[in-house]
Amino acid sequence: MVSKELNVSVEAQRAFADIERFLKPAPLLIVVSGPSGVGKDSVIKRMRELSYPFRFVVTATDRPRRPDEVDGVDYYFVSTERFQEMISRNELFEYARVYDQYKGIPKAQVLQALAGGEDVLMRLDVQGASTLQRIVPQAVSIFLTPPSLDVLVTRLSKRATDSRQQIEHRLAIALAEMGCIESFDYVVVNREGQLDETVRQVAAIITAEKCRTVQRGAVVESIS
Repeated sequence: MVSKELNVSVEAQRAFADIERFLKPAPLLIVVSGPSGVGKDSVIKRMRELSYPFRFVVTATDRPRRPDEVDGVDYYFVSTERFQEMISRNELFEYARVYDQYKGIPKAQVLQALAGGEDVLMRLDVQGASTLQRIVPQAVSIFLTPPSLDVLVTRLSKRATDSRQQIEHRLAIALAEMGCIESFDYVVVNREGQLDETVRQVAAIITAEKCRTVQRGAVVESIS
């Protein structure tokens, strides 16, 4: 409270009253996207390891679990029948079928976090990110990109579970998705051996969004 001994105008007090909204900004919905092989999973995993204060939303998928993946941490692995049931019951925030596999964001996770004032961070492929941007234009969208085509090819080729035909198919889609950069708010280059720097840049973007004079906010009504 301003001291009563000072002659401070009502207008001045109103001006500083407006600062209150910057002390506790509305929770953000943040999307980390980019082509297959760009390192989305690695970035999210590292942010979790470093205990960044975001709610990390786990994607549901009907694809087979890889040996190094943990159900409920990396993805929620469900059968195709269960995934289709989730679609019919409107349990998904958004979903898409990519590489003949379903991927989607369970709606309850997003609504619960935003209602509790938490920032929500999710990874989506480019198709899923486009869907989300239509549903929630206020979402902060970050496009991860490799530093070069050679690096992208190398990353895709390292997937021992994929056949040559699958790798070529993923590369063709990835090259088409690179043309979507300008539809995102930000782009971050995920350079080789510099994962922590990539994470710092993503975190810096979120911090900057919290300091905007005109804040986005998150519209949960459109996804209820």
